[in-house]
Amino acid sequence: MHVPDPSDFQHGHFAHCESGVLVNLFNYHGISLSESLIFGLGSGLFFCYLPFIKVQGMPMTSFRSYPTGIIRKSAKRLGIKMKIVRFNNRGRAMAALDELLARGQPVGLQAGIYWLPYIPPALRFHFNGHNLVVYGKADGHYFVSDPVVDRPVTCSPDDLMRARFAEGPLAPGGKMYYPVEVPPGPDLGPALAKAIIDTRHRMTHIPLKMFGVSGIRYLARQIEQWPRKFGERRARQMLAWIIRMQEEIGTGGAGFRFMFAAFLQEAAKMLQKEALDEISEKVTADGDRWREFALSAARILKRKIDPASGYAQARDILMDCAAREQDIFTSLKKAGF
Repeated sequence: MHVPDPSDFQHGHFAHCESGVLVNLFNYHGISLSESLIFGLGSGLFFCYLPFIKVQGMPMTSFRSYPTGIIRKSAKRLGIKMKIVRFNNRGRAMAALDELLARGQPVGLQAGIYWLPYIPPALRFHFNGHNLVVYGKADGHYFVSDPVVDRPVTCSPDDLMRARFAEGPLAPGGKMYYPVEVPPGPDLGPALAKAIIDTRHRMTHIPLKMFGVSGIRYLARQIEQWPRKFGERRARQMLAWIIRMQEEIGTGGAGFRFMFAAFLQEAAKMLQKEALDEISEKVTADGDRWREFALSAARILKRKIDPASGYAQARDILMDCAAREQDIFTSLKKAGF
């Protein structure tokens, strides 16, 4: 594969780190796709609530697929061969990165966002599923294209190494990835269909109550019990964490619904399926409903509503979100996906 000159690398500012990294990497290698298309092709839409796994002492809640899932699935469906490597040794991990950069190969990295010095302190927390691109090195510093930042930045080797080997849940372990084979003009038709079917299946057919549509209902039932089970103070902390994950971290629940809606709109045109346009409108309305959940939770946190009625209202909105998503994926199945 011919590798372009890294000076040609174009930084793009996107909504989500993993899909944004892929847009930048693929564009560099001649495949120009929108972020929503990459997100959808990678079956990025998901939900899980895992109270037995703690992140900063709070139950793990995710509105997207597992880290690198979008990378692996979108690349496979586009026929792009990706090299994904993890390391046990920090020195070897940095040396491997330097070798690729010397060959003119921009490299995607998974990192702990807390340790990246260019991220504003107010937005740093211990989340190890962040993604970025390193596309060059000069004067002892790395050139970084982080898709959630509006411009290219630099990072010292020590800071980058610490971020690459952050500890805790989803520890990156020095993970790096880059394309090694990029076919010209991938056939998107079959890829789009596979992605939609996969997303539907994962949201409706995992036989565990913590995942997909069932997971949304599970969280709804749990939220109503939090004040009695944990006390008002702890319940507020847990609710605030859910809203932070939904609205601030990695695009979040409502944002991912809007991205999936945009993906379905693009797929409708490419596959000439009008039904996907209609379903896309349902997904957008569902994203709006998730935002209403965040507003309801904010009223509880700011003590602008009686806690008993507030938590019941939050439960009802989540149950409605679950019902809407059940309808969305049933409609996709009826449409042939």
